[in-house]
Amino acid sequence: MNYKEALKQSMEMLARDKRVRFMGYNIKYGSRAYGTLKDVPFEKCIETPLAENLMTGMAIGMSLEGFRPVLFFERHDFLLNGLDSIVNHLDKIEEMSLGEYKTPVIIRAAIGGRKPINPGVQHFQDYTEAISGMVSFPIIELKKSEQIIPEYKQALKLKIPIMLIERRDLYETE
Repeated sequence: MNYKEALKQSMEMLARDKRVRFMGYNIKYGSRAYGTLKDVPFEKCIETPLAENLMTGMAIGMSLEGFRPVLFFERHDFLLNGLDSIVNHLDKIEEMSLGEYKTPVIIRAAIGGRKPINPGVQHFQDYTEAISGMVSFPIIELKKSEQIIPEYKQALKLKIPIMLIERRDLYETE
C-alpha cells in the first residue's frame, strides 16, 4: 500500500469513531486533504477559513467538549500561524488546569511537496525540529507507509495532543 492510501485508510478508520471530526481548509471541499478524506462523510468534516490560530482554538474547544478533532494543516508553512494556540494553549491546558482538562487533538501537519511542480520555498519548509522544541506532546514523523495506520491507531487512544508529520513528496511511494 502506498503512503497516500495508508493516510486515506487511516482517516477512514478515524472517521468510524463517533467523537472524531476533521477540521481545516480544503477538507470538505477542494482537494479534501489531498484526497485522503475523499471517502470520509461530509458531516464529519468542518471546513474552516484560512485562519490557522482560529482553527486550532476551535479544535481545542471541541476537544474540551469530548470530541476528538483531527486538525489538518496542508503545509508546515501555514502551521506557523497556529503556533500561538498550539504552544501556549493546546500544549499547556492540562498543566495549567492541574490535570482537570485534557485536549486530545490530533494534528496532521504536511510538509509540502516539490513535485510535480516546485511551488516555491514558502510551501515546502520543514519545521518539525523547531516545533519539537516548543511543545511537550509527541511529534511523530511518518517516513514510511507501513507506520501510518499504527501511528493513527495509537493517536486515537491518547488523551493528550499529538502531531503527525506527513511528507507530500512521499504520497505515491510504498
